[in-house]
Amino acid sequence: MNRIATRLTTFCFGLMLVPTIVNAQDWPQWQGVARDGVWNESRLMEKFPADGPKVLWRKEVGAGYGGPAVTNGRIFLMDYKLREGDPTPDPGKRNPIEGSERVLCLDANSGEWLWEQAYDCPYRISFPAGPRCTPTVDGDHVYTLGSEGMLMCLDANEGSILWKVDLKERYKMKEAPIWGFAAHPLVWGDRVYTMIGGEKGAVVAMDKKTGEELWRACPDADTGYCPPKVVMAGGTAQMLVWTPTTLNSINPEDGKVYWSFPLAPAYKMPVAMPAVENNLLFASGEGASMCVRLNDDQPTAEVVWDGQGFTTSHSPVTLQDGFAFGVDLGGNLRCISLKDGERQWETLEATTDGRPGGSGCGFIVRCGDRYLIAGETGVLTIAKMTPEKYETISSAKILEPTHQAFGKKVLWSHPAYANGCCFWKNDKELVCISLVAEPAGSSEVKSSDK
Repeated sequence: MNRIATRLTTFCFGLMLVPTIVNAQDWPQWQGVARDGVWNESRLMEKFPADGPKVLWRKEVGAGYGGPAVTNGRIFLMDYKLREGDPTPDPGKRNPIEGSERVLCLDANSGEWLWEQAYDCPYRISFPAGPRCTPTVDGDHVYTLGSEGMLMCLDANEGSILWKVDLKERYKMKEAPIWGFAAHPLVWGDRVYTMIGGEKGAVVAMDKKTGEELWRACPDADTGYCPPKVVMAGGTAQMLVWTPTTLNSINPEDGKVYWSFPLAPAYKMPVAMPAVENNLLFASGEGASMCVRLNDDQPTAEVVWDGQGFTTSHSPVTLQDGFAFGVDLGGNLRCISLKDGERQWETLEATTDGRPGGSGCGFIVRCGDRYLIAGETGVLTIAKMTPEKYETISSAKILEPTHQAFGKKVLWSHPAYANGCCFWKNDKELVCISLVAEPAGSSEVKSSDK
């Protein structure tokens, strides 16, 4: 097996993401290769078979909201093994439970268990089902962040811990954010970044080889939940950092602030990463949204509009041809114009079971001229979306929603897409299904436990 990651250095006119990543067919971190929710797979089936897509294997895993990362034939994910306590969420209230967080590595072709790294981790957070973050794989290293703030760098081949930092301990935090640490670690160059909050800076840059702090930027009393990401705009690399009160662009080398605009979602909870296309940026959180135009020649920006469009909770938004597609708080999949925030259409068809409700969720990934929408009901949909209309091409039930939230069962875990397959988990199992016209690998359903 080739375990050496292929670095991508990408140059393009205008605006684009700047990843430190692996094979383009892999899914090495949150939202894929470039943290933009795009899957470059040319073999996507036109529609699902009548009995649904082929299940290649299933694997028992524990609870958690974090999705898997897939690279070099391996799957990396985090889960939680409960010992005692009730993880049923009471919004706004911290649930004390006892258990262990685990980092797992499985063979992507068979689901075979390769290694695990577990550590005791009592939870004192709301919605305590398990970890929130998708692992970030960088070559032979994998970076993970647990709900109570344990940031680790592990050997991707064998699972040994190379270094670890308890963020609450290092930064003298009394407790984790009420909904847990959720900003998926970002690796860029020789650094790893995550959100910590505080008057000295809400985002921290660390040496990815040692965990040593290099600098902090963007002061904010609270941590927030939105992961940072890097784009190339205005002729330079810019790191987008959304704290609970401001949307910022900083120099990823030294933390210097290029521009900053007030943008404060309700409950101090920016969650979804800002989406970018060409020179437009769109950020959306509960009760707050903003469209920003990035300068072509220098790292500056201006607000096009704010307070319009739609507001989301934890569902990422995707942009295409000057329009934004995303899921609002009630679960409506909506399309708005980035020109003025005007709504073009909305539907509940691909995201929920038709019941609007709190913190509605759907994870959207673009694949060529179609979209894959993983709804909170465990239904995966192949769809077409244009400014004129939404069209379901095909849909299939993949997993049962296993988590209780706002009076209904939901599935709030982002799938990974790699090598022609979808890897998706609930609180009980991880499933691998083929999405290519010709089934990839064995056609038999395999099941294995650990």
